[in-house]
Amino acid sequence: MRDVHVHFLHGNGGGYNIDFFEGFIKAAQNKELDEIYLLEHTHQFIEFEKVYEPIKKYNDYQRNWISKKMNSSIIEYINFIETVKDTQYPVKVKFGLEVCYIPETADVFASILDEYEFDFLTGSVHWIDGWGFDHTGQKELWKSMNVNEVYKRYYNIMFQLCKSGLFTGLAHPDSIKCFGYTPDIDLTDYYSKLSILLCKYGMYAENSGGLRLNYCSDLELGLNTKLLSIFQKNNVEISTASDAHKQSDVGVNILELENMLKD
Repeated sequence: MRDVHVHFLHGNGGGYNIDFFEGFIKAAQNKELDEIYLLEHTHQFIEFEKVYEPIKKYNDYQRNWISKKMNSSIIEYINFIETVKDTQYPVKVKFGLEVCYIPETADVFASILDEYEFDFLTGSVHWIDGWGFDHTGQKELWKSMNVNEVYKRYYNIMFQLCKSGLFTGLAHPDSIKCFGYTPDIDLTDYYSKLSILLCKYGMYAENSGGLRLNYCSDLELGLNTKLLSIFQKNNVEISTASDAHKQSDVGVNILELENMLKD
């Protein structure tokens, strides 16, 4: 089994160090994982500051949130990777980034990413026309939104993400359901188009337990039934992901997420 979405988070405030890194290895062994994908958010790194200009302009909450999170250099992360990449561990480790796909600044992050080399790049949609739809601090804004239009825009941005050709995988493809708002339109055509694009550009999609882990334990685990069915029908590569943000969450829900793919 493998977990393709494990956040390193600056060494949890203590900087990058071997002891903290090896804690992830031990956690993965405890969950009987064969492989983990360690990654960092692009919003952590000052090199991506221009990418997030539309996000900061949206409102004070988001400007303050980005300013708080963006507090290190990607060079620190790359230098640490160099120190451990040739060491053999009992669990295979890949290093990468979770990249927020923001259409307004896509050309900016493409040029930045071109400067660095990682084992994988996971593309994600966390912002819809500047709005952080999955932020607790922005949850109230859902009440004034046209839910159907939000969902359609979400997947149209995802189409652009795939077509960019930059990414290895797609993070949590239906995290839009995070606060329980659901559309009353049929999304079959959107799901089908997404599956076609994922195959065309050689990307995997995550079957992610992140919403249940990081939002609410009552939320649906993994991909919704229709999306999963369409992905499988179209032979999309699907990888299991915990979306862990701490060592104790590595591998959480992975066995159940794996079993979903066998049903």
